[in-house]
Amino acid sequence: MAPPAPAPAAGAPVPAAFVPPPPPVAPTFTLGTPAPAPEPAARGGFFGRLKAGLSRSTQRLTESLTGLFQKRRLDEEALEELEETLIAADLGVAASRRIVERFRSTRFGREVTEQEVKEALADEIAAILRPVARPMPLDPACAPHVVLVVGVNGTGKTTTIAKLGQQYREQGLVTMFAAGDTFRAAAVEQLQIWGERTGCPVVVPAKEGADAAGLAYDALSRAKSEGAQVLLMDTAGRLHNKSALMEELRKIVRVIRRLDPDAPHSVLLVLDSTTGQNALQQARVFKEMVDVTGLAVTKLDGSAKGGVVVALAEEFGLPVHMVGVGEKAADLRPFDARDFARSLVGLE
Repeated sequence: MAPPAPAPAAGAPVPAAFVPPPPPVAPTFTLGTPAPAPEPAARGGFFGRLKAGLSRSTQRLTESLTGLFQKRRLDEEALEELEETLIAADLGVAASRRIVERFRSTRFGREVTEQEVKEALADEIAAILRPVARPMPLDPACAPHVVLVVGVNGTGKTTTIAKLGQQYREQGLVTMFAAGDTFRAAAVEQLQIWGERTGCPVVVPAKEGADAAGLAYDALSRAKSEGAQVLLMDTAGRLHNKSALMEELRKIVRVIRRLDPDAPHSVLLVLDSTTGQNALQQARVFKEMVDVTGLAVTKLDGSAKGGVVVALAEEFGLPVHMVGVGEKAADLRPFDARDFARSLVGLE
């Protein structure tokens, strides 16, 4: 039986309640190496779900392209219409202009077909996305690797934590959750349910509205004493009071650094693709609050605004670690630039 967690020093936040962990899983993972990504899905598997998930975004874009390019010369009028089409598809002004300039320099004056435009468009989009398509680094030698998960309420933070937790457990990693959205009882209960389903212990607040930094301190303390290799921390996302949320996140960081000066090792910003260009504003706000290290883009299966991933890549250059196209754990996968680009424009 694991020894109890040491009592915090004087002045440290009051420990929160703790849900006992399930029976330990024997690790099959070599400490100090990045966590392996799940085995690649068959082309009809995740790629098929990605393409199906992006179908609304694809339809929005390709309907415009079909009307624009039917054996037509690529002149200035066509380029202007192409730029407007890309902006309307949520790729953003900067990325759309960059793509059109590439078309101007390589294909101007040529007669092109719709298929040729789609192929070239997929190549240009992939070129923008390739530098940011990077899996989230994970080093359990940190004992544990702390991932602070941030984002506004409703973006899918809690379910993203659950999916990651299940994937890490399946890889043999001892994983723990911290229910840091202490002001929403529903968020705490949801994470507890996911903890039971995935076999990940959950640190919960002693009462609704408890100090989130105290919860974070206790979670990291427990994770260390229980030998967890990964600690996934949920947080609040109440943007109606930006200054209060900013202070809460900064306090969490200050407090957990009393136990680990390098924590959090990752700050994952979860963005809902259905919000379109509003995702850009959310990214700006959270970058002001905390040192975001990477993005997870969710709900691509229900979005007509999947092009916003391109706009995010162009504007911020933050790693896009993963995308979600469904409710199952297998529907959250590492981001692949080529697959995404080809799916977005309706190519196999």
